[in-house]
Amino acid sequence: MWSCRARSLLCVWEVRLARFLGRSLLSSNAASGKSIEPQCWNCGRAMGAGRGDEFFCAHCRALQPPDPTRDYFSLMNCNQSFRVDIRKLQQRYQQLQRLIHPDFFSQKSQTEKRFSEKHSTLVNDAYKTLQAPLSRGLYLLKLQGIEIPEGTDYRTDSQFLVEIMEINEKLADAQSEAAMEEVEATVRAKQKEFTDNINRAFEQGDFEKAKELLTKMRYFSNIEEKIKLSKTPL
Repeated sequence: MWSCRARSLLCVWEVRLARFLGRSLLSSNAASGKSIEPQCWNCGRAMGAGRGDEFFCAHCRALQPPDPTRDYFSLMNCNQSFRVDIRKLQQRYQQLQRLIHPDFFSQKSQTEKRFSEKHSTLVNDAYKTLQAPLSRGLYLLKLQGIEIPEGTDYRTDSQFLVEIMEINEKLADAQSEAAMEEVEATVRAKQKEFTDNINRAFEQGDFEKAKELLTKMRYFSNIEEKIKLSKTPL
């Protein structure tokens, strides 16, 4: 019985020693100006090039914490562009959920359960953000240090605001399915036009133009939400 306990204590001390040596190595590398490789929280070994599938330690297979420096495009294996292949985005989303969904970590340690929940939340947020043109464009601007707060009328001329008001009035007055479809078709055509123009602005690196167009696109997205709500049965 004592020998089993001794072996257990020895294993604990080996892990602690490995972590201590790893921290010492990190300190010396930092002092000498060498690049610091991420280490596994569980076994203390450097991840290096052998990290494999990037979410798990290549040595002990423990799930690692999310990388706080990684953007949504990198996480979802997409080019940092307004034009995104939605089919590939969906495939990547499904692949990641099969890897890190909390349901697959119910028998794991509390640490891995917590990391799994964080990963899953991050993947869900990334997928939703990149799936829709408006949120994707706003996120691209955010990566450039540009944000458009809610309620901001950035370069929205009076003629545009009148157009929005008229469409809202048509939506409110729509008493038939045909009238509703007419408003929906108008909004859909405008969103397609905005999507094409925003893509062109990003390709040209014209972030101010993209910001102006995304502000206007947000108005039409709000109308789209109203149309969806009007179709939802009470």
